[in-house]
Amino acid sequence: MNKNTKRICAITLATFYGGWAAPAAQAYAFNMLVPDVRQPVAISGGSACPVRAHQLTSAGNLAVRWSTALNANPVTVFTQNQTASGRLAEIEQVIAQSLAAWTGVSGTALAPATLAPLARTATQNACGSDGVNSICFDEVDMAFTPGVVAFTRVIATDRIGMQVGGSAVSTQLGQILDADIYFNPSGSPTAYATPQALTANPTAYDLESVLTHELGHFLGFSHSAVWSAIMFPFAPAPGTFSGMRPTALQPDAPLGEDDRTGLRVLYANPADALHGGSIRGQILSANPLALPASPPGVTGIFGAQVVAVDVASGAAVGSTIGGWSCSGLGPAQFDGAYEIDGLAVGRTYTVYAEALNGAVDPSRISNAIVTLCRNATTDPGWPPLQGCVVPAVNTSFTTRTRPGP
Repeated sequence: MNKNTKRICAITLATFYGGWAAPAAQAYAFNMLVPDVRQPVAISGGSACPVRAHQLTSAGNLAVRWSTALNANPVTVFTQNQTASGRLAEIEQVIAQSLAAWTGVSGTALAPATLAPLARTATQNACGSDGVNSICFDEVDMAFTPGVVAFTRVIATDRIGMQVGGSAVSTQLGQILDADIYFNPSGSPTAYATPQALTANPTAYDLESVLTHELGHFLGFSHSAVWSAIMFPFAPAPGTFSGMRPTALQPDAPLGEDDRTGLRVLYANPADALHGGSIRGQILSANPLALPASPPGVTGIFGAQVVAVDVASGAAVGSTIGGWSCSGLGPAQFDGAYEIDGLAVGRTYTVYAEALNGAVDPSRISNAIVTLCRNATTDPGWPPLQGCVVPAVNTSFTTRTRPGP
């Protein structure tokens, strides 16, 4: 890949220790995991339905620190202010604004008060499985393969009562216990620039765009195939930025409508009465014999991107990777089901489905699909009745719609 189409992130969900139950494939592509039903019900919840990775949202509990260890030869983070303290202040402003983009979305439980004060550390290798959420600009990692501009490593739990390093003990299934964001370190040709320094450094990537994207993974998002979403898997070309710059009146300006809808689903606010809209249905094959014979139980199209478009604005306001549902004790059923939640009420929407056979292919959203199942082959001792195998994503279909009941 050339620099203009480098991947922003190769997110890794590592060391699963817990999860919670979700009934269906609902709005957006989230990082999923299946609870460890080999454990007692009090620990696993008893259901093999996939659950979403998520941060806790109580006041002041979401702590983030960043490493002030910056490469100087060559410089990889360009700032307008060249003094030692000025550089750090300028970078920290970008971090604060990127965090504010996600906490500034109306109708979610992820409010500004959720964040603890942003902290600094002088440790170069501050990122690791220690239970501390860190942002690192000069730490070498094997995940930096060609084309990766930055990545986020997330540790989420598949059971209650687990802990990573100094993290809190998990009280919810799917709880993220550690999330670290890595920027490509010294020795690479990749460089980043703050918004103030971007014009003067047109070969650098916009630090704010990349970090805002990575913070989406930090919160539990996978990628989106909606090109206007900040979670689209490709970085803007060097010297350019995604969306709009944040303002005091609109801190979430860099996000797309698809990102905002996803956040309202992942961090739902029970008091939000404006975004309770939901669209659900199934994507079925006109010829069921064309569906894969193995694994068994596939009765619908799996892995299609389903998008809701606001008729008035023309904006893609919500999407999901459809094709499955789950209820009761699980496991996931690959019945073509989809559900797009978090939509504004009183609006009119059109819905379309498309195969992931373009710029965004199934590998870009793997954390939202390959983690939907566990079985005795992948996990010895797994109960056969709660085991399943994820089918291959269908990338060769065309669609037509028919009215619902």
